[in-house]
Amino acid sequence: MLISALVTFLVVILILYLINLLPLDGRAKQICRVVVIVLGVISLLRFIAVI
Repeated sequence: MLISALVTFLVVILILYLINLLPLDGRAKQICRVVVIVLGVISLLRFIAVI
């Protein structure tokens, strides 16, 4: 369980890094970051079995 949560956390960090490399304007990057963070939090809560 802990390893799965750690892998999920690392994937979210990697995706956020890759979003920063994309040639998008600031508003689109911000929307992408929020979506990735929300999905990451939901999946981490699922691993902790809150949801």
